[in-house]
Amino acid sequence: MPRSLKDSRFIAVEGPIRVGKSTLAKLLADQLGTKHLAEPENNPFLDRFYRGEPGMAFAAQMWFLKERHEQLQKAGGNAGPVVSDYIFEKDKIFAYVNLSDAELALYNRYYQQLRQDVPLPDLVIYLQATPEVLKQRLKRKGIAEERAISDGYIEQLAAAYEHFFFHYTASDLLVVNTSEIDFVRNPAHLQRLLKRITGPVNGTQYFLPTEKRPIS
Repeated sequence: MPRSLKDSRFIAVEGPIRVGKSTLAKLLADQLGTKHLAEPENNPFLDRFYRGEPGMAFAAQMWFLKERHEQLQKAGGNAGPVVSDYIFEKDKIFAYVNLSDAELALYNRYYQQLRQDVPLPDLVIYLQATPEVLKQRLKRKGIAEERAISDGYIEQLAAAYEHFFFHYTASDLLVVNTSEIDFVRNPAHLQRLLKRITGPVNGTQYFLPTEKRPIS
């Protein structure tokens, strides 16, 4: 049965770095009066990973894996609905991009154990943007630890997300192209999106907020 936003107890917003997922997740949580589950912060290995220090990719990835597992496990036991900045599977997207074969084999042993304990979202909203747009937003945001992120890494992540969500079937999925929209600076864009996702989403559907109609 198609599930509407109001019927969903667990909504997740996903997408590559600087696509706007945290902003949208918070806006949705505010609109719906639900808890907002933000990405784990203060990873002690992340800035050294961005600087390319040996071994920091695996350390950063394992820290995120455990933190995300604990967050989602607690959210799954919560009596109230939640809007999350991420899905648990996103951890594996980054692992495949960043880890060596030997590191990935070890990572996967822990991932397979931990993924059994976390809830699946009722609805996932996947935000797309071109690598060029992501690079511009990254520079505009100006976070110190992100200055070392290369253009090549952004392109890799964007491609990995596209591949992952092209095959995603675990939850109802709404794919939103955000390359030409701004939820913060243009309230009309946000209202169009809110109107769309308050209706039913069945399987995988696509939406361009600057157009009059969704493409399904």
